[in-house]
Amino acid sequence: MPPVREDGRHRPSRKAHPVTGFYYFCGHEQWQPETLVRHAVLAEQVGFDGLLVSEHFHPWVDDHGSAGFAFSTMGAIAEATEVVRITTGVTTPLFRFHPAVVAQAAATLDRLSGGRFDLGVGTGENLNEGPLGYPFPPYAERAARMEEALEIMRRLLDGEKLTFDGRYYTTDRARLYSPPIGAVPIFMAAGGPKSAALAARRAEGIITSVKVPADTFAKVIEPARAAAAEAGRPAPRILATRWSIHAAGEDEAWEALRAWRGLRAPGRLEAVDPQDLRERADGLPRAEVLGSYTMVPGPGEMVDAYRELVTDVHADIVAFQITSLDQEGTIRMLGEEVLPALRSLG
Repeated sequence: MPPVREDGRHRPSRKAHPVTGFYYFCGHEQWQPETLVRHAVLAEQVGFDGLLVSEHFHPWVDDHGSAGFAFSTMGAIAEATEVVRITTGVTTPLFRFHPAVVAQAAATLDRLSGGRFDLGVGTGENLNEGPLGYPFPPYAERAARMEEALEIMRRLLDGEKLTFDGRYYTTDRARLYSPPIGAVPIFMAAGGPKSAALAARRAEGIITSVKVPADTFAKVIEPARAAAAEAGRPAPRILATRWSIHAAGEDEAWEALRAWRGLRAPGRLEAVDPQDLRERADGLPRAEVLGSYTMVPGPGEMVDAYRELVTDVHADIVAFQITSLDQEGTIRMLGEEVLPALRSLG
């Protein structure tokens, strides 16, 4: 029997992860926070193992976007749910947030969720930093900052009183006085070998978006395994995501994609204003934008779309990044008809 919280609800204990876990993506760029809490509760009810929750200051377009404060939303989700794990997908501990503050947020969410929080981080986009006057340097500097940030967050989350004097960040006897319940795993987003190797050296897992499994193996998984072995560390766990649109045809898919169409616009990493991304996306042929997503009309096609993340990538966690015109109906369909089929593959 799990331990009981002060309010009488069961507090889930930390336990071994399933062979493949299935997560639902809560996208702050599309949905208002109160809607995301409702989606999270429904995702738990239909059988998802966890939630991947985006963290953005600006959305991808200005005409249909949202951008709630993810750490507040996740606190509400932690209280409204019982067993699903909650993972940031992803936050950037480099500019808007000092890495020690991200560690503090992670520890608090771990306590509020009863030990169900995993911290997902990445090197970010200017869309979230530039509007607040922060620089967005080239990747080499962001990766160097991330290496320091990962060390600071890991040491603080592990209970250390930390004095740190790095090139980019310092702490002076910093300590988390509301520590996490247990070890909070850190996942780092990686789309190429440099980030994969950094994640393998400093984090416990990798978050990666999969288009072609062979490419993911060559660019992410194999470099991560090699770097982990060289560092004498276990191979990182893999959280594999894939974007899809649940729609019967192109017109419905385009309408469902309206909040995300800037995600594939040219210059998305450097843009500051969602209006610019919306204008760039709308200047592209519609078929070109839709072609960068997987369109799935029904549960059978949905199983086919995500099957290879289980059978070929052998991901520890598979995350559904999905949009539709009936999001709650889509969540129910995933739970009732897709998850059972994918679980049977394991």
